Amino acid sequence: MKPSTSFGPGYRRWRHRRLLLSSWRRLSRWEYWPLWAAYPPVLLWIVWLTMKHRGLTFTAANPAIPSSGVIGESKHAILRGLSGSPAHVAPSRLICRHLPPVAKLSQVDAFMACHALDLPVVLKPDEGQRGSGVAVVRTRDELAAYLHRATTDTIVQEYVPGVEFGVFYARRPPAPRGWILSITGKHLPVVTGDGRRTLEHLILADPRAVGMARFHLHRQQLRLHEVPAAGESVSLGDCGSHCRGALFLDGARLRTPEVEAAFDHVARRYEGFYFGRFDVRAPSAGAFARGEFTIIELNGVTSEATHIYDPSVGLAAAYRALFAQWSLAFEIGAENARRGAPVTSPGALLRESIAAMRRVVPDIRKT
Repeated sequence: MKPSTSFGPGYRRWRHRRLLLSSWRRLSRWEYWPLWAAYPPVLLWIVWLTMKHRGLTFTAANPAIPSSGVIGESKHAILRGLSGSPAHVAPSRLICRHLPPVAKLSQVDAFMACHALDLPVVLKPDEGQRGSGVAVVRTRDELAAYLHRATTDTIVQEYVPGVEFGVFYARRPPAPRGWILSITGKHLPVVTGDGRRTLEHLILADPRAVGMARFHLHRQQLRLHEVPAAGESVSLGDCGSHCRGALFLDGARLRTPEVEAAFDHVARRYEGFYFGRFDVRAPSAGAFARGEFTIIELNGVTSEATHIYDPSVGLAAAYRALFAQWSLAFEIGAENARRGAPVTSPGALLRESIAAMRRVVPDIRKT
């Protein structure tokens, strides 16, 4: 990239219009709505299901995970639960928050040596939510800086290249096999240089990136005046999170017998897991369809069937999918409760949620 300083009145007026368009996109397209705007109907549905099942039975959907993974669950503990399928899980290690930075760095080095890894590696908080704090660190300086700023337990994990998918899985407790509810292809935000326009200009001009323009401009603020070379692809993020700019597309066409069998095999080897979303990477869509993938994370009962964020999915269809998902979570939890699994009381769940929110992880990635 090369720097540019050409920003005249015409560009400033165009920039203002594009930011207005960004605001309109975020208002008119429900996929950009914040949770407080999109979720009230879902919360009312959960209240109705709670009365129907006479309790928060969804908290028993995954007996292996505290409260089935509502909030504040340990991501590393869940990855350990998948240890019965090591060929399908990216190696990881937990770094204690109480260690001095030098000791943290030493543990990361030991982890990398143990698994014959080089940089980059992934760092993320053990209790992060919606991609907060996830970083792909590519240099020793970035690694040391992240560990120095980290105030919570941190997971270091192998960086897995390739294409990313979200796969929502469910199994009813008496059933010998489960099934896939949803597959989502996750496309990380990228713009392509032309040798003339700055990175800021490219972000504002891109039909997809403009919807998250203010977020991207903030994240890329240190290099907005650089001019990418013609044909150069510039990544705007390494995290496959919709709220951080990734494009989600319905991947139902990839639901092959091989994929269903592979995920069912992995899920059944995690005793006490019945319901949630796997986030995985694969060398290609074709490899994924053959059942070749690496799990980077598993989310519990409050995760979503993320195909609903495909721009072609309307709000009514999204609500139908969410209502069906929550109905199934309550049903699976109720069956587990009948088999002896504990159901979290409303008071206990409220206390857990308050405690987790007090531990909310700041986004400490380098901006």
